[in-house]
Amino acid sequence: MTDVKSGDTVRIHYTGTLADGTTFDSSAGRDPLEFTVGSGQIIPGLDKALPGMTVGEKKKVEIPADEAYGQPNPDAMQKVPREHVPADIPLEVGGQLQVQTPTGQVMPVTVAEVTETEVTLDANHPLAGKDLTFDFEVVEIV
Repeated sequence: MTDVKSGDTVRIHYTGTLADGTTFDSSAGRDPLEFTVGSGQIIPGLDKALPGMTVGEKKKVEIPADEAYGQPNPDAMQKVPREHVPADIPLEVGGQLQVQTPTGQVMPVTVAEVTETEVTLDANHPLAGKDLTFDFEVVEIV
């Protein structure tokens, strides 16, 4: 049987959970996730768990935040004067918005804080700073 190695394109079914057991993502009911091992297309901790596995093999890995989405970056938090936010934009803490950078790139942000005078937007990945667990199965080596 062929082992997964760096450079292989694989398909996996997976369920990702947080430390409290909450599922944050799963391929259940969808096509398997397809990516190239070792290419940086998925988080490093999951990428490192694949080499040596075979089709049909299942594994559960606990991935520390530093091997997942990293630690939150304080520089990714920005305070914006409230009057710069259009009145029709809902401003609820935890809400997801999209902002446009000075270079024209669209970036997802989370509303972290709302006061009468300013809104704090967080551009960190929502899973930054969180340890993750993945239960996964290698479905296919393409």
